[in-house]
Amino acid sequence: MGYEDLTPQQVLDALDAVGLRGDGRILQLNSYENRVFQVFLEDGSAVVAKFYRPGRWSDLQILEEHAFALELAEAEVPVVPPLVLESAHAADGVTLHGEPHTLAHAGGHRFAVAARCAGREPELDAPGTLERIGAFIGRLHAVGRRQPFVHRHHLGARRDGQRALQVIIEGGFVPPGELPAWSGTCEAALAQVASAFDAAAPLATLRLHGDCHIGNVLWRQSGELSGPHVVDLDDAMQGPAVQDLWMLVSGDHATMARQLNRLLEGYEQFSEFDDRERALIEPLRTLRMVRHSAWLAERWSDPTFPIHFPFFGSAAYWSQQTAQLREQIEAMAG
Repeated sequence: MGYEDLTPQQVLDALDAVGLRGDGRILQLNSYENRVFQVFLEDGSAVVAKFYRPGRWSDLQILEEHAFALELAEAEVPVVPPLVLESAHAADGVTLHGEPHTLAHAGGHRFAVAARCAGREPELDAPGTLERIGAFIGRLHAVGRRQPFVHRHHLGARRDGQRALQVIIEGGFVPPGELPAWSGTCEAALAQVASAFDAAAPLATLRLHGDCHIGNVLWRQSGELSGPHVVDLDDAMQGPAVQDLWMLVSGDHATMARQLNRLLEGYEQFSEFDDRERALIEPLRTLRMVRHSAWLAERWSDPTFPIHFPFFGSAAYWSQQTAQLREQIEAMAG
């Protein structure tokens, strides 16, 4: 089941069933993975409703994400937690550790609702921005270390890489002319990723945001609430702390080292950082590249993906991936 049957009226009816009556105005927001809508309510407020992609997460995985968001909000970490919905309409009565109902079902779809919270992309070059983002992530991680995720994804470099490789090859997405070069290069790159994680072991893991790139960190300008925050923990996982830091640095090795040091100036006010994890930045970048291609492959049957990613599957795409993976092999070796 996809999203073909999810009409604006059905979105409004779903919210009405959990006590949130819309005034008829609804705006679909950008999201490839889920379907997300801003809905204006009769009381003049607005909420954001997220309808989860069918089959991606179990109810327990979603509820564990919600419990983490509520725990962060309770600790005054600036996140936007899901709203508690009318329990009579909660998702099959499933709860996690006594948490309130935050997940509902409507017409075969599961959804959650949060308050609307606007923001802009941070300016990483502005003085103090990286330090403040680092402090924010440090606060998030301080809460994340309290207990592990049980149901959410646990990052495993070898397992995750091999699964992504298998999805791509078994799906036949690489043209025959590009397959030998890409698969050989990918296998070599993933072997280096696994070796880097083996060399850094044992690694402490914690509950993470999971997909902490600049587009997922919003900056608010609102008095005491000014600063970084996140509105979504859809990719929350268990993994090493550097997973939430490496996507915020870019450039050559020296530039990334300086940026990471600035992040850590704020981060280490609230959480300790194991310097051995610096060696995992390029391996994690490599793993993300391969997993991104696998993500596109797994979503290709969704009609929106061929529209937004028309280059995927072309010989040029896989030739470029091969070249980039070769660059990553050199970067990991250096």
